[in-house]
Amino acid sequence: MAISILALALGALYQAAGGATRNVRVDEKYAYGVELARSLLADNGGVPASGVNITGETVDGFDWSVTTRPAVAGRSSDAAPVLHEIEVRVNWRDGGKRREIVLNSVVEGYIP
Repeated sequence: MAISILALALGALYQAAGGATRNVRVDEKYAYGVELARSLLADNGGVPASGVNITGETVDGFDWSVTTRPAVAGRSSDAAPVLHEIEVRVNWRDGGKRREIVLNSVVEGYIP
């Protein structure tokens, strides 16, 4: 009887430890995805006035894209900088699930 109780307790402990390990792995991938997205956003703090539409993939299997489009402003003048809405997407597979991070911002466009 005592061995059965011990086996059940050890089984529950093993499942809890396995779940915690999976959660750490998921959190590490999510943190990497967030940092990749933030890095791509920082790399594109200024974009050509014509815009940007680029994609890529890391060696770890993270797909990313950076796209911009002109932002609509309430007032415009020739002296005002051209603003672009920027969207950064980072996708990856985690087991059978597809995970995604999307960052949106506004950046200044420049004439090269």
